[in-house]
Amino acid sequence: MRHRLLVPGAAALSLLLAIPASAADFTPGAPGVGDTYYPESGNGGYDVSHYDLRLKYQPKTDLLEGTATLLAKTTQDLSRFNLDFGLKVSEIRINGKKASFARSGKHELEVTPAAPLEKGKQISVVVRYAGKPSELKIDGYSAWARTPDGGVVAQEPDAAVWWFPSNDHPTDKATYDISVAVPDGTQALSNGVLASQSSKLGWTRYNWRSDKPQATYLTTLAVGKFDLTTDKTANGLPVINAISKDLGANEGSAKASIERTTEITEWLESVFGAYPFNAVGGYVPNVPAGYALETQTRPFYGKKAFDRGTNVSVVVHELAHQWYGDSVSLKDWKDIWINEGFAAYSQWLWSEKEGEGTAQELADHVYAQHPSDDPFWKVKPGNPGAENQFDDAVYDRGALALQALRNKVGDKVFFGLLKSWPTENRYGNASVADFVKFAEKKSGKQLAGFFDTWLFQPSKPALGATKQALGAHQAPVAEPKSWKQIAATHEVHGH
Repeated sequence: MRHRLLVPGAAALSLLLAIPASAADFTPGAPGVGDTYYPESGNGGYDVSHYDLRLKYQPKTDLLEGTATLLAKTTQDLSRFNLDFGLKVSEIRINGKKASFARSGKHELEVTPAAPLEKGKQISVVVRYAGKPSELKIDGYSAWARTPDGGVVAQEPDAAVWWFPSNDHPTDKATYDISVAVPDGTQALSNGVLASQSSKLGWTRYNWRSDKPQATYLTTLAVGKFDLTTDKTANGLPVINAISKDLGANEGSAKASIERTTEITEWLESVFGAYPFNAVGGYVPNVPAGYALETQTRPFYGKKAFDRGTNVSVVVHELAHQWYGDSVSLKDWKDIWINEGFAAYSQWLWSEKEGEGTAQELADHVYAQHPSDDPFWKVKPGNPGAENQFDDAVYDRGALALQALRNKVGDKVFFGLLKSWPTENRYGNASVADFVKFAEKKSGKQLAGFFDTWLFQPSKPALGATKQALGAHQAPVAEPKSWKQIAATHEVHGH
């Protein structure tokens, strides 16, 4: 027997729609976004639009006190949700009402609101907390580094859990207001522009604003005593650079390097298109770190990056990330090539511009210096694995793939791609697969097999496959003048 579909009248339908979901329909948000390499990173059930961080930091004791306000929208009916955070929490309020909370996992803070939260609703989450970030260890490690006059946090892929509660994955970007009070005579640096500064009762408060979408790991804080310089690009973009006052022997080379930020940014705009954010610059604190990181609008450079003298190439690399990695961010950490391959290739293009070796000569050199049995070719830039995420091959083989693409599609199409990708995907997230489709669309060529060879096969591309791209060099080729500095930056990227 067939049943006739009964359609309720408008009045009855409105009554049905007005019935709220039962408690059984509300479920906990996932404790992670399911990232291939870091499945516990991030959380499910909500999307953050803005972070307001009001902080106070005492360098002598490493005590950080904070009130974080998160503005978010629920993406499911939530009975509870998680935040990624490690410091001690004293109170959480959701929409003004006290919420209960508990710890789980390595850095999970489970938050249960006074009443379940319906899907599609705007919520405010206020978290009060305090602690000493350098004493918080996750897997025996802290991303917060103390300095002689303060503290610094800048790390990849995780940094936020040491100083503010968040949805800690690049797929959930937000804008930021970061207000930090520090003892008079000490400065606080963060992302974006300095909106205001005031002093009261021995404390100076710095209010920083980053008004474009920003990933949590790209959010930075540095407290200490710095020499600051300001400038503007030709387009009026504010440039703020900072060098620690006690950097020692590396001070001159560090300053000589990052003071070229204005020049490099203007050049990168000619390659990648309009700069995507409200400020640019860089800072070098007195931490014994050898790595650099593309923290948004204000890259971090460890002082050891300048052990061998001026290093302009690493500044080019981190500023290139403002387009490739910061504005267009990865969807999953396995997609690291769309960050690092392009930033590495920008160094090759800078070398070409400076007359220190063309990108073609650099590609020939990289290809020739690694025999087919070199482990270098076992690393797949398109999905290198968490253990090889920052391997040399991700940078060198990743850049090599782009030079091969340049020769395959021609300069006009290739440089059009370099501009259109960050323009058409601005402030979004993308995967390696997304770039392959984008390149096919823009070039009119079938490129899946080409990218598979260069990014996903654990072997050296055969000479026949590289003839067009690399000039079929079989013997070692002359080392380009820029190569030593480019190669030296590889160890700077070990996060």
